[in-house]
Amino acid sequence: MKARIALGVGLLLASLACQQQPSAPPAQKPPEKSRYFGGAPDGKLHVYFFDVGAGDAALIVTPKGNTVLVDSGPATAESHLVNRLPELLRRELDLVVLTQPDPKHHGALEAVLKRVGARRLMEPQLPDTSKAYDALLTAVGSRGVQILSPAPSTSAPKELVRLTLEDRVNLTVLWPRAPAEPLLKGAPDAEGRNAANSIVLRLTYDDTSVIFAGGARGETEARLLERGLLSPATLLKVASPYGEGANSQAYLEEVRPQVALLSGDDNLGKSPRVKELLTRLRGVDARVFRTDVNGEVHAVSDGKQFELSIQRPPPGEPAGTRHRFPGLDPRPPLQRTAKPVAAVKPAPTEPLPAVATEPTRVTEAARDSKARVSNVTDVDELPTARKNTRAEVPEKTARASTSNAMGGYRASKHKQIFHKASCRAVKLINPENMLSWSTREAALGSGRKPAGDCDP
Repeated sequence: MKARIALGVGLLLASLACQQQPSAPPAQKPPEKSRYFGGAPDGKLHVYFFDVGAGDAALIVTPKGNTVLVDSGPATAESHLVNRLPELLRRELDLVVLTQPDPKHHGALEAVLKRVGARRLMEPQLPDTSKAYDALLTAVGSRGVQILSPAPSTSAPKELVRLTLEDRVNLTVLWPRAPAEPLLKGAPDAEGRNAANSIVLRLTYDDTSVIFAGGARGETEARLLERGLLSPATLLKVASPYGEGANSQAYLEEVRPQVALLSGDDNLGKSPRVKELLTRLRGVDARVFRTDVNGEVHAVSDGKQFELSIQRPPPGEPAGTRHRFPGLDPRPPLQRTAKPVAAVKPAPTEPLPAVATEPTRVTEAARDSKARVSNVTDVDELPTARKNTRAEVPEKTARASTSNAMGGYRASKHKQIFHKASCRAVKLINPENMLSWSTREAALGSGRKPAGDCDP
C-alpha cells in the first residue's frame, strides 16, 4: 500500500493586475458570497447526527466553536450536506474523521470539502484499501488538508490518543492502536475493507459523553472489552447493525447508553438483525432514535445533561419537544445477562505494514484565540496488566447507591479492572458484586488493573 504521510501543502496565490486606461474608472470587485452562516458559540456542546440515508455523518461543535465532522455520508448525501453544513459553521472544519474506508462513510467528502473546507483529516490508515480511496486521500491532501494517523505516540505507545478540542472537551481514540497493538484480522468485506479496525471515538464534556462506534464489529468490541476501555456513555452512535457480531450484549451492557442513535435508509427497519438489535437496546434501557424515522437528531450538552431534539417527532409528540438525559445515569444497576469480559475472546491479530510512522500531531492553533486543538500528548493512560503480588481480602462491600459519596476504589467481582469510587461506572455495579478498597495499592494487590476511563 502506498505510504500515507501528513500533508500540508502551501499554495502560492498570484494576482494579475489588469492595465487600465487612465480615463477608465477602477474595476469594482463584486462582494464574495459567504459560505458560512453559523451562529456564534453559545457555550454548549452540540452534536448533529445527520439524516444521510445508509451511511454515517455527524458534526461536533464545541462550546467555543471548534468543529469536527465524523464521517461524511455516502455520495447520495452530497446535496444535503453541502447545504446543511454551511448553516452550522462559522469557518472551515477544524477536523474531519473518516472512521473507515467505506463509501457510506466518505462518499460525500469531496463535495463537502469543496463547499466548506477543512484543516485536518484523520483516517485509520489501513492496508489494502481501494484505489478509489487512495485517490480520494491524494485529492484531499492536494487541497492543503493535513492528513493524520490515529497511531499512539512512539514515545508513549501504551497511551490512548486524546485530542483536546478545548478545555473540558476531549475526543479519545479507543481503536485502532496500530502499530502499538496489531490490527485485528476481522474478515474483510467484498471490497477488501476491514471494518473491525474502524476508528472508535469517545467524546466527553464534563459528565456527558458520546461513543462514535464507526463500523466496529464483534472483534472490535471484544478487544475493547478485554482492554477495559469501555465505560457507560450518555449517547451511543451505534455501529452498523449489519456488521458481523456488532452491538453484542456484553458490549451494550458495558456501555449501557441512555440514548442509542441508528443511521439508515428506509430498509433499516426491515432487517431481522436490526429488530434483534432493538430488542437488545431495550434490554439495557436505552432510548432509541433513528434517522430513517426521526430525521436529523440534535444533541446539546451543558456538561451535566444532554437535550435531544428531533426533526420528525412521532405521532402525538409536539414539534420542538426536548428529551433530557443526565450525564450521571440515574437508572438502577443493570441485571447483566452477558458473560463476563474475561470470557470474550478477541479475534487474532496481524502486524501493520509500514505506513506513516510519525505519531498523530495536531499542532496548529484553532482560529478562536480562547480555544485550541492541542498536541495529542494529553492522553488517558492505557494501563498494563499487573501481576498479583499479594493477596488481600476486600475490606467491605459497598452499595452502589452510596459508592459515589465514598472515597477509595471499587470493582465488580466479575471484572479484572477497578475504578475510583466517584467513577460513573461504579453506579452500574450490582451491590452484591461490589468490591471495595481504601487504597490504590490494595486494589492493585487484588490482581486487578486500573480502568482506562477514570484513570484510578
